[in-house]
Amino acid sequence: MDLLNLSGFLVFVTVLIVLDLWLFQRTQHEITLRQAGVMSAFWVALALAFNAYVFVTRGQTAGIEFFTGWLLEQSLSVDNLFVFLVVFTFFDVDQKYRRRVLTWGIIGAIVLRFIFIALGVEIVSRFHFVIYLFGAFLLYTGIKLAKAGDDDEMDIERNPVVRFAKRFIPMTDTYHQEKFFIMENGKRFATPLLLVLLVIESTDVLFAVDSIPAILGITRDSFIVFTSNIMAILGLRAMYFLLAGVMDKFYYLKYALSVILSFIGIKMLTEDWLLEGIFHIHKEQLVVFTLVFILATLTVAIVLSLMRKTESPKH
Repeated sequence: MDLLNLSGFLVFVTVLIVLDLWLFQRTQHEITLRQAGVMSAFWVALALAFNAYVFVTRGQTAGIEFFTGWLLEQSLSVDNLFVFLVVFTFFDVDQKYRRRVLTWGIIGAIVLRFIFIALGVEIVSRFHFVIYLFGAFLLYTGIKLAKAGDDDEMDIERNPVVRFAKRFIPMTDTYHQEKFFIMENGKRFATPLLLVLLVIESTDVLFAVDSIPAILGITRDSFIVFTSNIMAILGLRAMYFLLAGVMDKFYYLKYALSVILSFIGIKMLTEDWLLEGIFHIHKEQLVVFTLVFILATLTVAIVLSLMRKTESPKH
C-alpha cells in the first residue's frame, strides 16, 4: 500500500469520526428525513471531492476506478441496509439509538475492511490464480442472488454471534438508553444494544466477502480499493435513515446487483485474455466500460422499480 497517502487518509477519516461522535452526537435523538438528506448529501459531496483529488494526483484511470469502486460499494451497501432494518426491527431498537449503533458499526467495519483489503491485495499479488477463484465466486454469488426468493429472511436467532453472546456474555434483559454496558451490584453487564452491534458487525463481515473481491475486479491499486470502500461506508449510516422507509420499493435492485456481480466475475475470469490476448483491449477502455455498465444497470433497475411502484395500485 501507499503508506504515506494511506496514513493521511486514515487521519482524515479519524477526524471526521471524532467530530461526528463528540460534536454532532452529544444528544441522542431520532434522525429526521431532512437531516438524513443533508447528511447523505454531505457524504456524497465529500466522496466526489476526494474523487477529484484522486483524478488530479493519480490520473484519469485511477479517478474512474475510484468512482466505479465507490459506486459499486454504495450499491452493494443497499443490501446491508435491508439487513440493518431487519436487525433493528427484530431487537426492537428505538429509532434515536440506531445512529449510535451504526456509528460504532462503521468504525468496526473500517478496521475490518482495512484488514481484509490488505490481505486480499497481498494474496492476489502473490498468487495471481486467486483472481480466477474470486471471479468464479462472484459469478456464483450473482446467480445465487438472482435465484433468492423474496421471502428469504435472515434467521437472527441462529446467528452464531447471537448464540455465543447469549451464552457467554452477562447481559441485561432490557435496554438502558444508548449504553452498551452498565454496572449493577458492582458487576459489569452488557445490554441488548451491544448484541445488536455485534450482529451488525458480523453481517458486515459477510458482506465484505462479496464486496472486496468485487472491487478487486475493478482495480488492484490498494489505495483506490481501500479509500473508495471506506468513503462509501462512511455514508452508509446517513443512507440508512434516508432510505429506511422506502427500501422495499427498490424491487429490481437485487437483480441489478446480481447482474453486476456476475459481470465483474466474468470480467475477472476473462480479463487476462481481454487485455493480453487476441483482443488487446486497453485497461482504460475496460475501466470505462465497467463504469458505464454499472451505471446503466443501476439506472434501469431504479427506473423499473419506480414504474412498478406507480403501477401497483392498478392491480
